[in-house]
Amino acid sequence: MECLNAVRVSRLGRLSLVRLRRPFPMVGHIAFGIIDRGTNVIQVRPSTLCFHDCIFCSVDAGPSSTRRASEYIVEDVEYLAEWTGEVARLKGGAEVLIDGVGEPLTNPRLPDLIRLLRDQEGVTTIAIETHGGSLSLPLLRRLAEAGLNRVNLSIDTLDPAKARVLTNSAWYDIARIKHVVEEAFKQTSLDFVLTPVVVPGYNEDDMVQLIEWARSLGLGSKIGWPSAVLIQKYEVHKHGRKVKGVRPWSWGKFYEYLRSLERRTGYRLVLRPDEIGIRRTPRLPRPYRRGSNVRLTTVGPGWLRGESLAVDQQCLRSFTLIASEVRPGTTVVAKVIEDDNNIYVAKLR
Repeated sequence: MECLNAVRVSRLGRLSLVRLRRPFPMVGHIAFGIIDRGTNVIQVRPSTLCFHDCIFCSVDAGPSSTRRASEYIVEDVEYLAEWTGEVARLKGGAEVLIDGVGEPLTNPRLPDLIRLLRDQEGVTTIAIETHGGSLSLPLLRRLAEAGLNRVNLSIDTLDPAKARVLTNSAWYDIARIKHVVEEAFKQTSLDFVLTPVVVPGYNEDDMVQLIEWARSLGLGSKIGWPSAVLIQKYEVHKHGRKVKGVRPWSWGKFYEYLRSLERRTGYRLVLRPDEIGIRRTPRLPRPYRRGSNVRLTTVGPGWLRGESLAVDQQCLRSFTLIASEVRPGTTVVAKVIEDDNNIYVAKLR
């Protein structure tokens, strides 16, 4: 199968490093490629690697990960951009959000990817989500010149000691990141939106300072958003980390907290999707449905332990084959157990 030749596997310490090229399908897996959630925002994931180690990480990324078996990098960014362009045109125009189950800045060809995405008909806006540890002014200039419009900056506090605790990284320098953002906002066309995670007992009192910083700089003004602070709720996920001694808030308590911050600061924090340009759009067709049988070929190690990476026989969709570590090149019959958003998980029959 041609897809087998599109996968290169090497070692990365105790993990496998899986490099992907054409014609490997860029739709089907949660960890890499393209995710279409039925809006005009297309998630594009070029890498799963992460050098941050956040204590609340919902996908168990970084040096402390205990669940991962592999990391993935899409080497063929030309191919990833082509796939993205096809999806954007299907939607009649779309924003691309470069994000991931890691730190997307770890793909060394990121400026090339942004430049290629900018050339795709149908791509209207390009944004990237980052925790910011490796940001520099020269890098941000390169990304802006390549066509990046916005940085969603996942910083959770402006307190240096708390920032190191939350990222579990002694090297994480929030003062440097703050300076880089301020200079990049002044010197480039980039806009910035802050996307902190509020972790009860750790940083709920730090959001006011983040709000005042965003307001003082005028963040969000270049893109015309009514707010540049989108606070996220700490959640416990099946394959993520749990912060010891912290119980997640209910959604009711979370929104009560946001409303109290709005009253205190006079800054809007609860926005409608349309206010930040999000709308419903056609979805990619789903060729497989939950409960159906599918013939798959395994092509490499899975992202998490006890999984394999697989593709369908037409090399059109990638699959997570769970409860299995099957030798690459093996053809199996499996049952689809998840199909949401064209993300496929299957189990051996």
